[in-house]
Amino acid sequence: MLNINNISKSFIQRGLVLDNLCLEVDEGETVAIMGPSGSGKTTLMNIIGLLDKPDKGDIIFKGASIANFTEDESADYRNLNIGFVFQEHLLLPYLTVSENIQVPLLASKHSQKELYDKEQYLKGLMEKAGIYGLKDKYPFRISGGEAQRVALIRALANNPSILLADEPTGSLDAKNAENLGELLLSMNREFAITLILATHSSDLANKMSKILHLQEGKLIV
Repeated sequence: MLNINNISKSFIQRGLVLDNLCLEVDEGETVAIMGPSGSGKTTLMNIIGLLDKPDKGDIIFKGASIANFTEDESADYRNLNIGFVFQEHLLLPYLTVSENIQVPLLASKHSQKELYDKEQYLKGLMEKAGIYGLKDKYPFRISGGEAQRVALIRALANNPSILLADEPTGSLDAKNAENLGELLLSMNREFAITLILATHSSDLANKMSKILHLQEGKLIV
């Protein structure tokens, strides 16, 4: 599904972060990327999601090169194929849980029938995640663990092919981290969503089918 071929990325302040890095991910696979802070995990995730571009190298998604997409093409790629979960939930404080989850639907045009189907799909996901009872609450009225589950369901709103999770349990206590890890795997199994996550957590990484370590700009097993 995804091939990262010899990409490199440098920053003025940090120097070379990714150095001829290669990565191959199969459809439905679960991949953990580990490494110390500053090793480039977030940079790699942003490049996969086309939030940033490599200095060189290629990104192949379902057989087609996407590395040189325009901003509009990159936005379409993200809206159609990518779901993001970050360490901080980034919920909009003036929207309810239900409204936050439906924000990604605004990026695409939908018929009334499509919107109804999406709402039913999201209702089912919220029930599965145990947050449907929170649908009318605002983010400041729910816990950190609940907010991160809301962020996960929001990331799944447009049925993405790939879910990118950047330190998704980094701000959670052990119990909530365990629950979120199980929920991520449940979504992977039920919907065959390819899961790529960056994490410091060995417990979370060990739940994935593949663990890779980012060292000196390259991925090693």
